[in-house]
Amino acid sequence: MPEGEKMGQCKREEEQQQKEKREGLIEFYSSYQELFQFFCSNTTIHGAIRLVCSKKNKMKTAFWSVLFFLTFGLMYWQFGILYRDYFSYPVNLNLNLNSDRLTFPAVTLCTLNPYRYSAIRKQLDKLDEITHQTLLDLYDYNMSLPQRDWSTSSSQRRSSRSLLHHIQRHPLRRQKRDKVNLPENSPSVDKNDWKIGFVLCNENNDCFHQAYSSGVDAVREWYSFHYINILAQVPDAKALDESDFENFIYACRFNEATCDKANYTHFHHPLYGNCYTFNDNSSSVWTSSLPGINNGLSLVVRTEQNDFIPLLSTVTGARVMVHDQNEPAFMDDGGFNVRPGIETSISMRKEMTERLGGSYSDCTEDGSDVPVQNLFSSRYTEQVCIRSCFQLNVVERCGCAYYFYPLPKGAEYCDYTKHKAWGYCYYKLLAEFKADVLGCFHKCRKPCKMTEYKLSAGYSRWPSAVSEDWVFYMLSQQNKYNITSKRNGVAKVNIFFKEWNYKTNGESPAFTVVTLLSQLGNQWSLWFGSSVLSVMELAELVLDFIAITFILGFRWFRSRQKLPVAVPPLNSQDNAAFQDEAPALRAPHRFTVEAVVTTLPSYNSLEPRGPSRDGEEGHE
Repeated sequence: MPEGEKMGQCKREEEQQQKEKREGLIEFYSSYQELFQFFCSNTTIHGAIRLVCSKKNKMKTAFWSVLFFLTFGLMYWQFGILYRDYFSYPVNLNLNLNSDRLTFPAVTLCTLNPYRYSAIRKQLDKLDEITHQTLLDLYDYNMSLPQRDWSTSSSQRRSSRSLLHHIQRHPLRRQKRDKVNLPENSPSVDKNDWKIGFVLCNENNDCFHQAYSSGVDAVREWYSFHYINILAQVPDAKALDESDFENFIYACRFNEATCDKANYTHFHHPLYGNCYTFNDNSSSVWTSSLPGINNGLSLVVRTEQNDFIPLLSTVTGARVMVHDQNEPAFMDDGGFNVRPGIETSISMRKEMTERLGGSYSDCTEDGSDVPVQNLFSSRYTEQVCIRSCFQLNVVERCGCAYYFYPLPKGAEYCDYTKHKAWGYCYYKLLAEFKADVLGCFHKCRKPCKMTEYKLSAGYSRWPSAVSEDWVFYMLSQQNKYNITSKRNGVAKVNIFFKEWNYKTNGESPAFTVVTLLSQLGNQWSLWFGSSVLSVMELAELVLDFIAITFILGFRWFRSRQKLPVAVPPLNSQDNAAFQDEAPALRAPHRFTVEAVVTTLPSYNSLEPRGPSRDGEEGHE
């Protein structure tokens, strides 16, 4: 090789070595050991340096390695507990007392007894007649019936015959009680040891006995079943709208001001008769600025039963329910009875509940995400959803709607003149509903915002013995009050706020992202005494480890892709010749290395010798 080329090659090798010594923009470690040793020597995590400085003492290295990784494991165990608590979405309960002018709730008052509406009076009279004969046959009880005008037209006689036919299909019967556990020598069952109920059959004549342990409950339920069928036959519900406000409510005052017809609305309940709702958003909403009995609603109501249906209601008085505006009055759930001859004072305390939705609870904001159609013309509540769910199942399974609840679109109310087996279907479905087979209690969720009124009642005799004469006289003059049993004919109700404050129950997240990061930082500092930058160092270690793994894997893959060079077989002569030539081949390499190591001539001495050197090579 010419000496100039040798010097150029040496120069290039020297420049390459100097370039390799310079620090590059991106560099990776040549091995995992080098990476780990650099990390332990330079990290700010406590204890990591002990893994390197004590490497000459294997016992200390092993001790600190076990301690370091044990500490790591305990720390991440605490991390797991923190993450578990965070994703359980706990909440804190916040209680606040607020003082402000209070919106007075809606108050619904019912007569507690169904009324004999003129549209169904003849059919009810026929039902009473049949019930009279039934009780006479079963219990030898001769129920007194009021004097009626029994003159009827031909259409009414046909309706009476149809009613008799359907009542005969659902008779009231008695059955002996179960005596399986009675001893053989037990006395015989007397006439009173029966359970009573009525028979319900489907279209395939599959029947069951809807039995009750109480004869009173059985008669009321049997009578109510036929009464509902009679109501369902009325084509126009407005025919049942026979409001008699003045004859039921003798006096009404709110905040010492007299009520008028603009302050209430009327609706009919199948079992509780005429109902009146005060302050239901139909007009301006009442507000109460002061607590106390004089700053609330005061009512004097008539509780005497006149021309009512005694087989449907066995109590005397009125039924009252306090509820929020835009919520229906479910008198069975939240109502309470007012006793005749008693002044009932009901103090209220408003309480609001605001729940967190989303991942914190299964509450719903407005019911739009609940898979149940709201059949009521009110806002979503859990009871509204449950009753809507039951009504929709009745329509789907029985082909008609139950009369107590709103009518879905395209459906009609159940009536055994059109739906002969609806009673069998309804009572079977009711048993499934109570056992939550229908899933209504799981589908219907609590609303995220609720307003409740906590009630407490006090009772006193009204009017008192010394004032009853002039009170009844004034009622008779103003309201034509002419009841013989005066004390059992009227009652007084006072509804007012107990105090000006109302309570708000709110929820707030107990474990936020900031709280989680704070707890994680506390654990990290406890076990390693480091900071956020130390976490970044650990992240850098992980990234470098992944990069080295990728590079080493790529090199191994490239080496596997190279094909091996095929070497022809050699005989013994060729092998000997190769061995003879090997020293000659190795000699120039050894010479070249020695020439590189020896002192090199200067560039000036090489330039004049260049041509002659070329000539010598050409001569050779």
